[in-house]
Amino acid sequence: MLSEWSAECTADDPWIEVPWQSEDGALRWVDLRADPDALDEIHEADEHPALLAALRTLNATRSPVFTTKCDAWAMEEEELAAARFDLMLDDEVAQAGMVSYIDLLWRERGIFASRHRAEQMMHRMERLSRDLPASLAKVEFVLRPAVIDLDGVQEGYGVTVYVKGCGVDRYEAEQRWGTGLREVARMMRGVDPTSK
Repeated sequence: MLSEWSAECTADDPWIEVPWQSEDGALRWVDLRADPDALDEIHEADEHPALLAALRTLNATRSPVFTTKCDAWAMEEEELAAARFDLMLDDEVAQAGMVSYIDLLWRERGIFASRHRAEQMMHRMERLSRDLPASLAKVEFVLRPAVIDLDGVQEGYGVTVYVKGCGVDRYEAEQRWGTGLREVARMMRGVDPTSK
């Protein structure tokens, strides 16, 4: 699988925040670690079984991360053109595309609080994901500043994981994206954050 990582940590870049709520109160952070049944409250998971499976995997008890926000959508032409370029695909092979993002935070305080350790994990995620069996798919890891305000304010770093898939039609694009997303979630769940 094509894989890359970057850091977006300037004052103007978006932060990952927990908890969060939309201005109208219709959307909010759901703690899937404490209540796995709360997946019913995440509409995007209802519409995309691969996203539902990834959220379950990433919030499992033994997972080194937990999720804070997600979304999935069909690529517009500009996004699709960029995906074709990155994956070196012809227009005929990639006529449709699907993309999702999931914001994640490391459960281990040492990784969350240290930019150096967070960057080490990004290198590891990139390296491990290159061997995933997902074709016509790409994963991007973006390091971001993060704030958790549950039992007092803590500042650190999180990661936004983008998974993209392309295909000859929307059905194939969703299949390629779904396979890539499931593989990335399994890989991340199995990572031991204490090993090098």
